Amino acid sequence: MKHSLENARILMYSHDTFGLGHLRRCRTIAHALVQEYSGLMVLIVSGSQIAGAFDYRARVDFVKIPSVIKLRNGEYSSLATHIDVADTIKMRRSIIRHTAESFAPDIFIVDKEPMGLRGEIEETLAYLKAKGTTLVLGLREVMDAPHLLDAEWKRNDVMGKIDRTYDHIWVYGPPDFYDPLTGLDVPQSVRDRMEFVGFLQRRSAQEKLSEKRRESDYLLVTTGGGGDGADLIDNVLNAYLHDASLDQKALVVLGPYMPADQRAEFMRKGQSIPQIEVIEFDTRMEELIAGSAGVVAMGGYNTYCEILSFDKPALIVPRTTPREEQLLRATRAAELGMIEMLLPEEAADPARMAAALRALPGRPLPSDATPGLHLEGLTNIARLVGEDLATRSKHPSSLRFAT
Repeated sequence: MKHSLENARILMYSHDTFGLGHLRRCRTIAHALVQEYSGLMVLIVSGSQIAGAFDYRARVDFVKIPSVIKLRNGEYSSLATHIDVADTIKMRRSIIRHTAESFAPDIFIVDKEPMGLRGEIEETLAYLKAKGTTLVLGLREVMDAPHLLDAEWKRNDVMGKIDRTYDHIWVYGPPDFYDPLTGLDVPQSVRDRMEFVGFLQRRSAQEKLSEKRRESDYLLVTTGGGGDGADLIDNVLNAYLHDASLDQKALVVLGPYMPADQRAEFMRKGQSIPQIEVIEFDTRMEELIAGSAGVVAMGGYNTYCEILSFDKPALIVPRTTPREEQLLRATRAAELGMIEMLLPEEAADPARMAAALRALPGRPLPSDATPGLHLEGLTNIARLVGEDLATRSKHPSSLRFAT
């Protein structure tokens, strides 16, 4: 049943420097909220280069800020090469602040980066806090290796700023899977504001099936955005070339951020393998996963939620640098029997990769290993938003501020 929340507003921030994960997570949450509450409006501030390629439901919109890309060494570069990164951040900071002033949100949900890219939302957070906006930090269930995250956050007093700034911290996973702040010195006052909401369940929009949906069973090979996915794609293609008896069909999705020369090479290489079809990108990955016999992926957060939501056997080859997020997630999921993991050096062996691909459709399903998959994240988020807005409606002065 849809509940009414007239003119309530939620602003979401997604820094989006590399890949599609942050925008797709924000969009999933936004769609669930407007489906639950009529009258609610959600505006996503996103740095994604392709934010406009996705469909958005009524009452969900986005504001595009200038894109910054993250290089393999962890440094940032402006997408517009003639503009300095510092100038780009300055523009982004200004757009975010003015958007917050104009939109006047009741709730501000920040995805993953507590103070934004290079602190770009600190000013906006202070402004909204003074206005009485509820401030929420949303964290993936796995952030990064503790020693890397701890060093990064200590440089900028991030934990102290979280403590002083945020009203709530939502963890997008169950408490028994992984704690994103494990190994860090977390004040009890921050722990008290943490809520593990569960994984974000995905649904296949059956009324709008992707044009790329296939009738027959296939292995779906996906690297998300594709910017760092060339090795996995190459390993899969090489496995098929190595083992002529591997007859399982495969649909390979390269991703929109894969460099053009790599994309062209994989398109050419794929044409020589009858079992394989290579496409550049599809915005409705849910349908492709729902129709597959199994998933081969690097194991970013969204892909993992989709594997669990559609209960598909999965082979995960995680990225191990510069962040260890995918490795930590895949290691934990493999421990629980949810997926099979190959390390990058193992996947580079064509015979071993071919054997893993052949075995994949017959692997146990994730639900066989962990019957209670804790896929109630969207339901819990909708409940928490409803509780907050109901509290605010009893104190009208905090509901909408004048600018």
